Amino acid sequence: MVKAKRSYERKDRLIQEKRHDAYQEQGKWPEPTLCTECGAVFSKGRWTWKKGAQIAHHTTCPACKRFLQKYPAGTVVIKGVFFEKHRDEILNLVRNIGDKEKNQHPMERILRLLNEKDHTLIETSGIHIARRIGEALTRSYDGDYSFQYSDQASNIRVVWDRSA
Repeated sequence: MVKAKRSYERKDRLIQEKRHDAYQEQGKWPEPTLCTECGAVFSKGRWTWKKGAQIAHHTTCPACKRFLQKYPAGTVVIKGVFFEKHRDEILNLVRNIGDKEKNQHPMERILRLLNEKDHTLIETSGIHIARRIGEALTRSYDGDYSFQYSDQASNIRVVWDRSA
């Protein structure tokens, strides 16, 4: 007589996707594809700033979709007394980081820079640029730096604060 194997695993657990991002396409665009908003070109499996290619397809890239729908992947909050005293210098550093990232990675951009009463909010199209901004502020000016990813790591919130 052969005994049947018993399964001791729970059968009622919920299997979750590894990562869910509504702005990440499931498939690839046909090549070459031009973003009608910003002019980025999808070629050889990635978005670039190539010029002069024969463009057969048109779409809106994920970074432009985030901008148009006002749904950033990253938010950076900059606050504190030190920030108020050195606002122009710090925001210049942030813009330089944004320009450098945008030139190297078309999907990593600063979408909006919103000046509030006691802080400045920076919205980004990607999680990497938000974290790089926070790290650069900490390297340059010290201060308190923290970040928090959402449950599925598709969004990030970065806070940089320096009181004195």
